[in-house]
Amino acid sequence: MDLNALRQFLVVARLEHLSRAADELRVAQPSLSRTIARLEGELRAPLFDRAGRLRLNDAGKLFRDHVERALGEIEAGRRAVAEAARGESGTVRLASETFLTFTGPLTAFKQAHPGVEVELRRLPAGEMARRLLARDVDLCVASQPIRADGVEAVRLLDEVVWLATPPDHPLAGRTSVTVEEIADEPFIAAGRGHWHRRLLDRLFAARGLTPRVVCEGDELGAVAELIKAGLGIGLVPDLARRSTSGGATAWIAVDDPGCRRTLTLHWAADDHLPAAARRLRDTLTDWDWGSAGSHAPAVMTS
Repeated sequence: MDLNALRQFLVVARLEHLSRAADELRVAQPSLSRTIARLEGELRAPLFDRAGRLRLNDAGKLFRDHVERALGEIEAGRRAVAEAARGESGTVRLASETFLTFTGPLTAFKQAHPGVEVELRRLPAGEMARRLLARDVDLCVASQPIRADGVEAVRLLDEVVWLATPPDHPLAGRTSVTVEEIADEPFIAAGRGHWHRRLLDRLFAARGLTPRVVCEGDELGAVAELIKAGLGIGLVPDLARRSTSGGATAWIAVDDPGCRRTLTLHWAADDHLPAAARRLRDTLTDWDWGSAGSHAPAVMTS
């Protein structure tokens, strides 16, 4: 099996569509089909179900995970050699659900290590463990638990999540509200699967309620701006509240101890983390996040 064939297989596995994969790889579709057929012949097992739309089958998913890890190890070796030759330079790949949180520590890191290139990748929390183990990324920051063997974590921040309303909203003068009091309000929220939406759904589900979401978006900066515009109310973490300029938003505590966010940094639990990634990890864990009620970093192993 040559490396190019394995890389092509991963693209087909991700897209589950031969013609789109061929377009992305810039190869002829018949050539790509032969590559996949050769792989299946060598493995003596089909990797895709071909009844109707092309679908990665269980054997294909198993093979994909091993190929991702194998190619990740090769890439880690290449980067390690390149890093050793360059000294203070190198590349670190950081993934997160949002990057509004990281302006301060990333600025400090670039000032301290100007030769290091930082690649930022937006990634759903559900994909983070697999991407870490495949070495597609070096570090991941998530606002919801990532539980997987071979992944370590350190808690960066634990903070309150506020209810944000326009300043002229009837609740704007309140210091706290119950979930029942906001049950009929229009909410601006993130899409399903995002920590922000999961928190909202969990708070309501605990009381047998369903939030009335009138607008969905996965970038919290946009959520805050839409609330300011008067299109609805929503949940906003304290870190975002403190970075919001002006007084165009009212901030109200939700009367529920679970209305909080825990921000956690994750990495693969082995000795292959590049030097540049280790330096960024140190910057993030040592950063003064400045949140009232935040906890000191505590290392965890999944």
